[in-house]
Amino acid sequence: MRTTTRSALVLLGLATAAIAQEPAAKATAATAPIAIAEVPAAKPELPVEKPADKPVSAEKPAEEKKADPVKEEQEKLTAENNLASAKLTAETNAMRAEITRLKMEKDLLAERLSLAAMKRQVAMEESMSKIEAEKAQITRDNELAKAKAEYLTNELKAVQSQSGIEISKLQNQIAGMEMETKRKSYADAKPVYLENPLRDDGTLVISDRRIALNGMISMATADHITDRIDFFNNADKKLPIFIVIDQSPGGSVMAGYRILKAMESSDAPVHVVVKSFAASMAAGITTLAKESYAYPNAIILHHQISSTLFGQLNLTEQAEVVKESQRWWTRLASPVAAKMGVSTDEFIKQMYAHSSAGDWSEFGEDAQKLKWVNHIVSGIEESSFTKSPDLKSAMPPSPAQPAAEMKEEIDPNGKPFSYLPRLTPKDVYFLYNPDNYYRMR
Repeated sequence: MRTTTRSALVLLGLATAAIAQEPAAKATAATAPIAIAEVPAAKPELPVEKPADKPVSAEKPAEEKKADPVKEEQEKLTAENNLASAKLTAETNAMRAEITRLKMEKDLLAERLSLAAMKRQVAMEESMSKIEAEKAQITRDNELAKAKAEYLTNELKAVQSQSGIEISKLQNQIAGMEMETKRKSYADAKPVYLENPLRDDGTLVISDRRIALNGMISMATADHITDRIDFFNNADKKLPIFIVIDQSPGGSVMAGYRILKAMESSDAPVHVVVKSFAASMAAGITTLAKESYAYPNAIILHHQISSTLFGQLNLTEQAEVVKESQRWWTRLASPVAAKMGVSTDEFIKQMYAHSSAGDWSEFGEDAQKLKWVNHIVSGIEESSFTKSPDLKSAMPPSPAQPAAEMKEEIDPNGKPFSYLPRLTPKDVYFLYNPDNYYRMR
């Protein structure tokens, strides 16, 4: 009795647990994304009650008809047990069906995952294949580009080599042309050095021992000329040195006096040549030279020293300036007058007799008669010009003049002029300047 009751209770507990798990199983089935065909639950097999063998009782019929409560309880428990067993069987079958369904879902999901993995693998393989193909194409392109670059490099080298040959030929041709032009720029003749440069036909032969004196005479002019007189003396003390004046209006007395003293102290004779115009200090240099030459139409001009007074000077200061100018005039005019064979006063008188301004100018032939120049020449042969004048530095260098000092300007009246460089103390200008082109600051 007790054993039967305990078994019924165990079956009842299992049924209860199965019933409790049923909602979870159903919930899992409801959330599954893949529908699986439901497996019909097996119908519970109801126990068929066999007719119980009626025990043979020795009891009396009256007693059999009497109710047995234990038996009834047992029958009740049996019925309940059978019912619970049937229910448990049904629920077990349902659980088995659910498990089967879940297994099918799991298998299907695994199949789908496997299929997705296969697709990914295929896609990856295709991608890798594409990358490898692109890589191979890039490699081929690089090799092709490298081959093309190498071909172009070889072509360029060939072109450069050919161009180099052509350029070399062209350079050689240009060098040859330049050499030919340069060769033509030089005369085959050489400078002629004569101790007596004046030929019988009246032609003066000037060598490359030549110094140009052009423009206004300044301290820079004196530096230029005296340095070259010293150089030519060191080279040769017998051959003449030529100071060639194309045109000069004169200038600084101090600078001119330096040139005169360099001429006097030179061992080599210094010859002065006037081609166009020599005035004031330039005329004094020409006249006082031991040997001088001029073209017949060259003009030589002598006049008195002129000074310009600047600032507010009292009479005493003005007298001092005049006295200083007079002292210079005595030193420069006296030798000129002596060479002419007249006194200084007579020299001044004749200046104003020939010109109201005191500017006494003569052509070369008449200047020779006055002993302002020694020789009149019919021609001058510049043997030093063995290089074309068109070449740089072909001409003998001219005296350096500071550009800032001799820059030409235009005054308010539209007249061009140039400021004279500043004189050193005690110096005066011995300058022919009729149109007031040279001005003092």
